[in-house]
Amino acid sequence: MESSSDIKKRVMAAHKIQQKRYKDSNIYFNSMLSAALIDRYCKLNDECAEMMQSAFDKLDLSARAYHRILKVARTIADLEGKADIGEKHLAEAIQYRSLDRNYWD
Repeated sequence: MESSSDIKKRVMAAHKIQQKRYKDSNIYFNSMLSAALIDRYCKLNDECAEMMQSAFDKLDLSARAYHRILKVARTIADLEGKADIGEKHLAEAIQYRSLDRNYWD
């Protein structure tokens, strides 16, 4: 099990990644991304795009929920120190959305 201090280190590292990524903007965290910036910073490979389309159709997602999933997936990737959103990150973000639908919509 990961210790609290290890989790804190990962969170701080993710925050530094986000600061560097958004250094030339008024954005500080992934949660602040607009729809246009989501398109820029939350690019999906073909497999992830198919997964997201499937989730969109099966879960009847709103555009807002779709964007929130992408922001959460971007954050999960940052916590792992990954430059790109992978299938694992996207699946985890979709799972969170599926667990509590009222929170996301």
